[in-house]
Amino acid sequence: MSTTAKVIELVGNSNESWEHAAQSALDDADETLEDITGIKIISQTASVENGQIDQYKTVLHVSFQLQR
Repeated sequence: MSTTAKVIELVGNSNESWEHAAQSALDDADETLEDITGIKIISQTASVENGQIDQYKTVLHVSFQLQR
Protein backbone atom coordinates (compact mmCIF):
# COMPACT_ATOMS: atom_id res chain seq x y z
CA MET A 1 0.00 0.00 0.00
CA SER A 2 1.39 3.38 -0.94
CA THR A 3 1.07 6.53 1.13
CA THR A 4 1.16 10.16 0.20
CA ALA A 5 2.58 12.93 2.34
CA LYS A 6 2.03 16.66 2.15
CA VAL A 7 4.59 19.29 3.18
CA ILE A 8 3.73 22.77 4.44
CA GLU A 9 5.99 25.65 5.41
CA LEU A 10 5.59 27.33 8.79
CA VAL A 11 7.40 30.12 10.62
CA GLY A 12 7.74 29.85 14.39
CA ASN A 13 8.71 32.73 16.70
CA SER A 14 10.19 32.77 20.18
CA ASN A 15 11.99 35.18 22.46
CA GLU A 16 13.99 32.24 23.94
CA SER A 17 15.69 30.26 21.13
CA TRP A 18 15.46 28.89 17.59
CA GLU A 19 14.54 25.50 19.07
CA HIS A 20 11.62 27.05 20.96
CA ALA A 21 10.55 28.82 17.77
CA ALA A 22 10.50 25.51 15.88
CA GLN A 23 8.61 23.80 18.71
CA SER A 24 6.08 26.63 18.78
CA ALA A 25 5.33 26.16 15.07
CA LEU A 26 5.11 22.39 15.52
CA ASP A 27 2.77 22.76 18.50
CA ASP A 28 0.44 24.94 16.42
CA ALA A 29 0.52 22.47 13.52
CA ASP A 30 -0.18 19.56 15.85
CA GLU A 31 -3.45 21.21 16.92
CA THR A 32 -4.94 20.94 13.43
CA LEU A 33 -2.96 18.28 11.53
CA GLU A 34 -2.99 14.52 12.02
CA ASP A 35 -0.17 12.08 11.37
CA ILE A 36 2.76 14.53 11.39
CA THR A 37 5.77 12.45 10.38
CA GLY A 38 8.67 14.92 10.50
CA ILE A 39 10.07 18.41 10.15
CA LYS A 40 12.96 19.95 8.24
CA ILE A 41 14.54 23.20 9.42
CA ILE A 42 14.84 25.51 6.41
CA SER A 43 16.30 28.62 8.01
CA GLN A 44 16.89 30.36 11.29
CA THR A 45 16.91 34.15 11.60
CA ALA A 46 16.54 36.68 14.37
CA SER A 47 15.41 40.24 14.94
CA VAL A 48 17.87 42.48 16.76
CA GLU A 49 17.12 45.40 19.03
CA ASN A 50 19.76 47.47 20.82
CA GLY A 51 22.48 45.01 19.86
CA GLN A 52 20.63 42.01 21.36
CA ILE A 53 18.55 39.26 19.80
CA ASP A 54 14.95 40.24 20.34
CA GLN A 55 13.05 37.51 18.48
CA TYR A 56 14.18 34.14 17.11
CA LYS A 57 12.49 32.90 13.92
CA THR A 58 12.66 29.37 12.53
CA VAL A 59 11.24 28.39 9.14
CA LEU A 60 10.39 24.72 8.90
CA HIS A 61 8.72 22.27 6.58
CA VAL A 62 6.23 19.98 8.30
CA SER A 63 5.33 16.72 6.59
CA PHE A 64 2.21 14.71 7.34
CA GLN A 65 0.31 11.79 5.87
CA LEU A 66 -2.77 12.49 3.81
CA GLN A 67 -5.90 10.70 4.96
CA ARG A 68 -7.69 8.45 2.49
